[in-house]
Amino acid sequence: MTVFVGMVFVMGIDSKATFAFEAKNFREASELCKEEWVREDLAAITSNGLPLCSSTAKLTVRRADQAEIVIYRNAAMQAQTEDLVLAYLVDLDRA
Repeated sequence: MTVFVGMVFVMGIDSKATFAFEAKNFREASELCKEEWVREDLAAITSNGLPLCSSTAKLTVRRADQAEIVIYRNAAMQAQTEDLVLAYLVDLDRA
């Protein structure tokens, strides 16, 4: 059973809401923007043939709205993991 213990946030890439995730607080959520692996992973993922993130993209975090929270919780329930769940809010290209 998945237990939600934090708040849901959205990472924006150049002002575009890209994925929702859970964190304990805004400070913890903001730290994700500084993680190099996040930028590297986002640069490797594409949407409509374009990478989600460039090396110069601005990463931001904000609280998720109600619709984004529902998307995140559905993804977290399906994932059934204790690891960080990223619920993408954009269409991803298939590998």
